[in-house]
Amino acid sequence: MVARTFELPDLGEGIAEGELVSWLVDPGETVEEDQVIAEVETDKALVEIPSAQEGTITELHYDEGDMVPVDAVIVTFDVEGEEAEA
Repeated sequence: MVARTFELPDLGEGIAEGELVSWLVDPGETVEEDQVIAEVETDKALVEIPSAQEGTITELHYDEGDMVPVDAVIVTFDVEGEEAEA
């Protein structure tokens, strides 16, 4: 397995950050690609954040209520079927 990180994606229209309203996953949980893992609120909308890949959640990098900048790492996954580079 190899660790992969996932960053908060661009939320559109020049938005630079959002408030992490809720996590919909927990560490140790296995998720599928496109499964909604979090909800982030901007000044314009509540946005569901889908996972970009399949894997097991190993770490959530922010707490609910935190302001998260776009492109900040929000979650780390263990991805099966991939080997770490030597």
